[in-house]
Amino acid sequence: MDHTNHVRLTTAELVPATLEGATIYGADNHKVGKIDHIHGAGPSSTAIIDVGGFLGIGAKPVAVPLTDLEFMRDEDGDVHAVTSWTKDELKEMPEHRH
Repeated sequence: MDHTNHVRLTTAELVPATLEGATIYGADNHKVGKIDHIHGAGPSSTAIIDVGGFLGIGAKPVAVPLTDLEFMRDEDGDVHAVTSWTKDELKEMPEHRH
């Protein structure tokens, strides 16, 4: 997916209602997971990303600083993010426990 023409989200848009469910694309530009939920508020927030699994079953939740993700909207208005992490790197992170 070419993200160059996608509109970056403003700081005011970085709220759980907007970000939860967003698809995350990794360093290799492949889907690496989806945001399950957000911990905290503002720039110090943490995104809990479900990585792996199939249709949400067997996915592993990992915590990533919100600052490691660049959020944007595509041509259809759907929110997604890109990160420098690969799917394998995210899978190697410790599992996030609530």
